Amino acid sequence: MDRQQVVLHMNHGMGDNSYAHNSIVQQVADLGCSSGPNALQLVSNVIDIVDTTTCNLNLKPPIFQFFLNDLFGNDFNSIFKSLPQFSEIIEEKKGHKCGACFINATPGTFYKSLFPNNFLHFVHSSFSLHWLSQAPKELGNEENVHLTSTTPPAMHEAYLEQFQKDFKLFLKLRSQELVPKGGMVLTLIGRDKSQKTHDIRTAWSLIGTTLNDMVLENLIEAIKLESFDLPLYNPTIEEAKEVIEDEGSFTLQRLESVILDWSTNIKEAVDDDNNNNLDLNTKAEFTTKFIRAALEPLLKAKFGEEIMDELFVRYKNKIVQLIMGVKILEFPTLIISLIKKLELSDRWGIGSPQKMGPVRNGNGEQYSPTARNGDRDRDRE
Repeated sequence: MDRQQVVLHMNHGMGDNSYAHNSIVQQVADLGCSSGPNALQLVSNVIDIVDTTTCNLNLKPPIFQFFLNDLFGNDFNSIFKSLPQFSEIIEEKKGHKCGACFINATPGTFYKSLFPNNFLHFVHSSFSLHWLSQAPKELGNEENVHLTSTTPPAMHEAYLEQFQKDFKLFLKLRSQELVPKGGMVLTLIGRDKSQKTHDIRTAWSLIGTTLNDMVLENLIEAIKLESFDLPLYNPTIEEAKEVIEDEGSFTLQRLESVILDWSTNIKEAVDDDNNNNLDLNTKAEFTTKFIRAALEPLLKAKFGEEIMDELFVRYKNKIVQLIMGVKILEFPTLIISLIKKLELSDRWGIGSPQKMGPVRNGNGEQYSPTARNGDRDRDRE
């Protein structure tokens, strides 16, 4: 079973925080949705899971409001053009028993506020939070565009501090936007503290090596490379946990690191050892396309569009050499499941619950975030 579907589930039972009592309208945000075939994957997964839950509990399906978020340059139009086909597929699978589903775009950086306070029921972000708001300033990293095994400790520390600052801000903002007991599931590219695997930083650093080669051949100006650093950081599981605990808005339900092959989504073309070169090129091509899709806009803005094809042809050759040398390329993926704590009004200086305005649960009922369960039960009577 998909690990995301294992983590994504509704609260069981019939209690105050159960899905059964909070299921009329569900606001769900996918932060860093991108625009490819997977842009609507969360929507599909949530509909499947809720459909199973409502059937098991004999409940009416809820109304869904999905908010797809990414930066302003994201191709939201391609997502919207795919919606008619997506709706047909959902209707074929679920029939008319599925509740109404509204899909909206919310452009902007997730390092700023995106939604009103106490608005969302669930937040999801997949393979986005390794992007920093910016690369650390004044690194003096003239030999590479990212962290490597030979990078000075001060540069490692600068990247870690930027990650801590950004991730803490992300958690603070989401805690304001989620309703009490709202959930959040995050997956991001991590790092193995023991360095036993060739993690994704190897892929980032090979971009720097390729750019350096092109500088030596006068295809790129050296001054452009000297002032360029990738705004990416891959935290260890310990670094992520420390920020979550320090920020304090969420209860950590689950935190694990799963090792994935770089080419985990490729169907091996052949298994015969005699055709190993074909298999090798397939893996290298897949990895190159993945890295190009992620980094080309950034690289194009800095070095110009005219060198992109040459850059990634050279990059692919380096990936081939790397795979030949180590056979298996892996990277850790961090899976994080969080629940917003109940009492947060004083932490961010918002004021008392009365000054915050009414907080509503999934049924639209008002309640005080600090009220006891019994008080809320009496308010319903």
